[in-house]
Amino acid sequence: MSYGPASNMGHSMFDNVFVNPESYKAFLATGTWPDKTMLVLEVRSAANKNAINKAGQYQTPERMGLEVHVKDEARFTATGRWAFFGFDTDAPSKMDPKEMDCYSCHQQHAAVDTTFVQFYPTLIEIAKKKGTLSPAYVKEEAAATEQTQR
Repeated sequence: MSYGPASNMGHSMFDNVFVNPESYKAFLATGTWPDKTMLVLEVRSAANKNAINKAGQYQTPERMGLEVHVKDEARFTATGRWAFFGFDTDAPSKMDPKEMDCYSCHQQHAAVDTTFVQFYPTLIEIAKKKGTLSPAYVKEEAAATEQTQR
């Protein structure tokens, strides 16, 4: 899930998401992300049929994008406590403007605290057990289930 130039290149990519260990431990305990959480999305190109890999895909060393999602309840009050930063160039990063689609999409569709834990089986199960799923996500999932059953 990338909003940067890498998402529009028309070929397969791998997303790697990293989180600082303290925040991950807190999520496991509470089902939500504590203040000062940093989630890093690294997008790498996919390749196939190389050396011993005759089927499937694997990550290449080529990084296609780097984005960071930061929770800071004091600094980012205007953007719902979270902010996005892109690192697609060598220039120092600045916070993405709050008018960008990433903010509204995360607010409307993310399962927990503006993060897409629904795409990570371990995390979504924790959020379900802890009761931290956003009402918007629960409603969206119920509508999708109903649509599927028709």
